[in-house]
Amino acid sequence: MRSIELFYVIFNIVLLGWLVFGRNKSQRGILIAGGMSMLFLLVHGIIEGMRWQMIPTYLMTLFFLVVVVIRHFFNPKVQKEQQSSMRRLRVVLNSTLAVLYSAITVSLPIVLPVFTFEKPAGPYQIGTVTYDWEDTKREETLTPELGDKRELMVQIWYPADTNAKGNTAPYISDSAVFAEGYSKILNLPKFLFANFGYVKTHAIENAEISNQETTYPVLLFSHGFSGHKNQNTFQIEQLVSQGYIVVGIDHTYSSTASVFSDGRIANYVPQKTESIAYLDKANEGWVEDAKFVLDQVEQLAQNDSENRFTGRMDMENIGMFGHSFGGATSTQMLMTDSRIKAALNMDGVLYGKLRVPTEGLKKPFMMMSADDSIREAKETDSKEFIEFVNETLPRYEYVTVGGNYWMKIKDMKHMGFSDLYLFSPLYERMEGVDIQKAYHLINDYSLDFFNHYLKQQPFKLLEQNIGDYPEFTLQKG
Repeated sequence: MRSIELFYVIFNIVLLGWLVFGRNKSQRGILIAGGMSMLFLLVHGIIEGMRWQMIPTYLMTLFFLVVVVIRHFFNPKVQKEQQSSMRRLRVVLNSTLAVLYSAITVSLPIVLPVFTFEKPAGPYQIGTVTYDWEDTKREETLTPELGDKRELMVQIWYPADTNAKGNTAPYISDSAVFAEGYSKILNLPKFLFANFGYVKTHAIENAEISNQETTYPVLLFSHGFSGHKNQNTFQIEQLVSQGYIVVGIDHTYSSTASVFSDGRIANYVPQKTESIAYLDKANEGWVEDAKFVLDQVEQLAQNDSENRFTGRMDMENIGMFGHSFGGATSTQMLMTDSRIKAALNMDGVLYGKLRVPTEGLKKPFMMMSADDSIREAKETDSKEFIEFVNETLPRYEYVTVGGNYWMKIKDMKHMGFSDLYLFSPLYERMEGVDIQKAYHLINDYSLDFFNHYLKQQPFKLLEQNIGDYPEFTLQKG
């Protein structure tokens, strides 16, 4: 719950209790209290923005105003003699209604909050800029129109100057479009996702890049099927604050939605995600997306028309990370693109054209898995899923060969590697995931991994924590 919302709700609940239980309430006192409630409403609406979860609180303010009007104009005479039993019944009924109403008023904003991201721990502020890039050499295969070219929305986050000023970037810039996308994909009412439009990040739009270092290593990020380029803001902001430039890719028609610079919308297109053969082939397209984006990044590093990234990207130290299908894409990029020096796969099945060879990847690689994903693969009795496991499980056999890492996080679910659990604490509790604890593990170990292989810093965690621990198991080949 946001700060003004919190004070507004508390004030209204206290005021409701006073109206129900208080004695000798003066007309002037009620007028002042109702006016203060209205003032809270106006300040909240102007500064934070109104949202449907606060409707019970808004109605409470309206109720106070109605009470003021009734007492002012009607001032009904109270009978002097009133049966005590009726008086007690009225107190009980009023008390019950007040408690129920207060519970609803408090619970809705808590269950569906305007969530916040943890303050980045690194020394840098964060800047961000968005690009609309078209690959004129590739046809778009997921639209019926002939001649369409592959077009990608890309967001870049970078270390910003300490004194950078400007507008704070929203988490979702086109909230109505994404609410519609989430609604269709998750089969839930659209209004549940309206909060995403109020969520702010720590990134400043179009900020000046920091001059603290001459160049910064580059990391590509690839989301999962039906995800989006900023679905891992919890992780991206922490990496950028530690001195990385992160490039997030929207894989068009496989993302929640892509909103192009001219306002056109590319919604998610359902695909054959149950077919291994289809997903292996589809991953080749995602790899081509990543290669194209990396080509564009190289051009920015050489000659940025806005002179932001020219000479500021360390193109000798490029890594990639991704979640789910994006994790598979990161693994394939490590094997196929010599520019990628290290890769992190977060709970991604190893789809794609190539298999990890028996001698290992021969490049730095780290796998992170949810123990729930591993347990599901071992304990399933579904014939279709057994066939799926039998075909894909052997692909992991040589993942750690040659000194690479595999972290298996305990009490973890597949979507815990994204921002999604921040949507509601109720969702987090239902799934049994301590999401903040999981985020700290993911951020600490991914940073340690990339710091060593892209910044040549000594390990602080990975080498020191091989083995089994209460929160995770870490293997090294």
